[in-house]
Amino acid sequence: MARHALISTSRRIIPRIVANAGLSCSGVRSRRRGFATATDTPNGGRAAAAPLDNHVKIVEVGPRDGLQNEKAVIPLATKIDLIERLATTGLSTIEAGSFVSPKWVPQMNNSSEILQHLLERQIPSPGVQPLTFSFLTPNIKGFSTASAILAQHPDSFSTSPSESNDNIKPALEIAVFAAATESFSQKNLNCSIADSLRQFAPVIQAAKESLSAPLRVRAYISVVLGCPFEGYSSETPHRVAEIAASLLEMGADEIALGDTTGLGTAPRTRELLKCLQSAGIRSEDLSMHFHDTYGQALVNTAVALEHGIRTFDSSVGGLGGCPYSPGATGNVSTENMVYFLESIGMETGVDLDALADVGAWITEQVGKPNESAVGKAVIGARSRLGVN
Repeated sequence: MARHALISTSRRIIPRIVANAGLSCSGVRSRRRGFATATDTPNGGRAAAAPLDNHVKIVEVGPRDGLQNEKAVIPLATKIDLIERLATTGLSTIEAGSFVSPKWVPQMNNSSEILQHLLERQIPSPGVQPLTFSFLTPNIKGFSTASAILAQHPDSFSTSPSESNDNIKPALEIAVFAAATESFSQKNLNCSIADSLRQFAPVIQAAKESLSAPLRVRAYISVVLGCPFEGYSSETPHRVAEIAASLLEMGADEIALGDTTGLGTAPRTRELLKCLQSAGIRSEDLSMHFHDTYGQALVNTAVALEHGIRTFDSSVGGLGGCPYSPGATGNVSTENMVYFLESIGMETGVDLDALADVGAWITEQVGKPNESAVGKAVIGARSRLGVN
């Protein structure tokens, strides 16, 4: 997209979102900001709680999507430490592992141990509701492995955060993942789109029937805004809508729309969401998963907010990528996402200071650069002020 068109789009979208949050554009510009949050008030206190419509749920995907493609073996202790550190920041949902074949994703071969640890450790949440941990189970074999562990700890988890009377017992959900193009489906899943949907049906059914209460199911659709092999066409949004409708009919509770390549733009995002809306798919059943390959993730987030989306995936430190998408860089960083959302009056409940520390720590642990501009700025500002 031409630069002037992108600026024009941002000028149209941001003022409407800010106005909906009860703020003026000039108020946002003049508000004094601290180095660790975009919502400090002049007297140093926190701003008043945002209306419910302005609360945004962030799904932290760093421990799974952020780490799964790392070549060097990451110790189990480091993965668990990452999850526990993230759990202290106010994040409500953390994608913790994946029950896939170690042959295809060797980095995830200790997801059983991670699930076991989370059930036995029962990490307390700093928020009102318990933490939710999500695990990918793309086939019935993976689900059976996860289900066997859950069966050993029937009283150590809930199937919904709202079912727990305290903030100790974690909630568990599973996830499956499809693709919006045949080429990417073959590369990522080694089967056609139709075959992948047939494969997911028994997994979703088992999640709804095998335990004392139905497990929540998240369904990803990859390359919704552009495929590295097939590109993007006017048919893409309609194909995504058909796949999303099929997954919802199977019993999926949420559709996560993945811009796996980072090719998404504001017009494409708008076109996709309008198409889904026309197909009768509610915004509350959708979440967005943006990559920042071309620096458009936050612009696309603004478009999605305008269309009523209130759940977004992100990865601490901007970790992640896709082995089947040449040139695609990491997910949008959680630090950047939190700062952006709160700067326009949305509420995330996340402690940006604590999150920046986690991003700096995990990127150092895996030997990757910290891709979060906000995370680095927060730590740099603290360093200049002599604050640890």
